[in-house]
Amino acid sequence: MLYIVDRRKNPKGKSLGNRQRFMRRAKAQIKKAVEDTIRTRGITDINSGDSITIPGKTLHEPSFHHARRGGDRNYVLPGNKKFVPGDRIARPQGGDGGAGGSQASPDGDGEDEFQFTLSRDEFLDIFFEDLELPDLLKKSLKQTTAFRTARAGFSSDGTPANLSLVRTMRNSLARRIGLRRPKTAEIRDLEEKIAALQAKAEKRPSGKLTKPDEDTLHMLLADIEEAKRRMKAIPFIDPIDTRYNQFQQIPDPNTQAVMFCLMDVSGSMSEQMKELAKRFFMLLHLFLHRRYDHVDVVFIRHTSRAAEVDEETFFYSRETGGTIVSTALEEMKRVMKDRYPTDQWNIYAAQASDGDNYSNDGAKCTALLAEDLLPKCQYYAYIEITDEREAEIFSSAEGETALWKAYAPVARANARFALKRVTKAADIFPVFRELFAKNRAEKLSGVKG
Repeated sequence: MLYIVDRRKNPKGKSLGNRQRFMRRAKAQIKKAVEDTIRTRGITDINSGDSITIPGKTLHEPSFHHARRGGDRNYVLPGNKKFVPGDRIARPQGGDGGAGGSQASPDGDGEDEFQFTLSRDEFLDIFFEDLELPDLLKKSLKQTTAFRTARAGFSSDGTPANLSLVRTMRNSLARRIGLRRPKTAEIRDLEEKIAALQAKAEKRPSGKLTKPDEDTLHMLLADIEEAKRRMKAIPFIDPIDTRYNQFQQIPDPNTQAVMFCLMDVSGSMSEQMKELAKRFFMLLHLFLHRRYDHVDVVFIRHTSRAAEVDEETFFYSRETGGTIVSTALEEMKRVMKDRYPTDQWNIYAAQASDGDNYSNDGAKCTALLAEDLLPKCQYYAYIEITDEREAEIFSSAEGETALWKAYAPVARANARFALKRVTKAADIFPVFRELFAKNRAEKLSGVKG
């Protein structure tokens, strides 16, 4: 028999088990509330949790009770002075009545809404759910951080490979000086003086030294014996002298990046297409925040003209007109030149469009990408959002859009540029994962270090 003991600590003032049961029971309503929140919240807010509200009537739990209709019942009604058995009671005006809450409010059913806060991880789990994100990749995307090894001073213990020779010898020298350990040169000097006196004694007829020289010899012999004793007692390198290089893992890179969001907002782009583009931009922003400490977001929208706008205008402002994509690329080039020098910023770009473009604008777009933008970008991703009914048409060479035909040669010639098609929400993460796969990243690292 299998016994499972859940030892996870409950949040303060809450029951983890009850919270999970509640979320499973209300999953459909929570998911709908998260999707509604995604439509209204900003791209830069995707990396945090959120408070969501779901209708209170959806939280009722099933229970057994007597049906209001059917069956035989005998009622005892105290104080009955109007009816006798067999009388027919008229139906109440306004139907069967209902819960007390439904009769208390003239404007609705009177049910309170239920509001609670999703944690950051819970919000991201639900956000990624319809993108068909495997659990392992969910954890990798949300929690994995790149680290690099950096020096963190010295330690008195460690592995021989990390031994700091300079610091160890410096400590050894200071200890030997403090304890007055004899130097090898001093012992050599004493030996030379003793040898000189002994040679002097051999030259004398008696073979003996005079009294002063003999006293000096005895003193030198005592000095050299003491020096040798101290040299053995005070080692050249002691274990207390050793120092090892210490290292620590710190997040890397400690740099900044800018994310350019370009989108066609002409009349051919429906609200559903814009919603898919927003989800892709959110995913890219979350991805970049895992690798950079600071990420700027620049929104550029275009029809036949392009402009840098705020996020609210980028997604929700209504605008119609023709489509000239090169205007957006020129605006991106201008903003890069004015505010984001390549020696200080890592530049990424994501462009969303339905593929429409002015017939004579393709060559200009290709030139801007190849000559001005891609040499300065770390990566440029183009997603073409198409209707599901038109997906099969666009998959053929005859059905390719004008912008796809212009961009395809650039993608084949430059590894920093990639293009994919998206037709529904479930396509977004697979496309994103393919655009930012590890083998592609390794290929890019060989292109630009």
